[in-house]
Amino acid sequence: MQPHARQVWALAGFIGLCFLAAALGGRATASSVGTWYRTLTKPAWNPPGWVFGPVWTLLYAMMAVAAWLVWRQVGWGGALAVFGVQLALNVVWSFCFFGRRSPLAGLVDIVLLWAAIALTLVWFWRVNRLAGLLFVPYLWWVTFAAALNFSIWRLNP
Repeated sequence: MQPHARQVWALAGFIGLCFLAAALGGRATASSVGTWYRTLTKPAWNPPGWVFGPVWTLLYAMMAVAAWLVWRQVGWGGALAVFGVQLALNVVWSFCFFGRRSPLAGLVDIVLLWAAIALTLVWFWRVNRLAGLLFVPYLWWVTFAAALNFSIWRLNP
């Protein structure tokens, strides 16, 4: 395989991996978002439902590009292992919060997810600053999501 073709296939692979994670999380979410989630008391600052799809789509695309940039420079290793952990925790959150219908389980997971994202950002930054920067909006969004998750847990004892 030519080096350019290899780069394109690798990028496609990272995009596929990130959107596979999105699809798995979406499957867990779909089972509860139209029913159980609607019945929960949410804070006044809860965004409308239509915001989540576009935001997550952009974030998953940015994650894929960041991982690809790191892979191009250092190949497989510690940075991408940490990336894999955060991606797995991202999927697990949907199964905890929506699948199990447990804001508390979601909160536990999202705290771990936040730490894994922060660690991934640091690892990526050390390899490629653009890759690290691509993780900043994701960390911000998950910070917001953690606050929202916490508020939902507190409002729904």
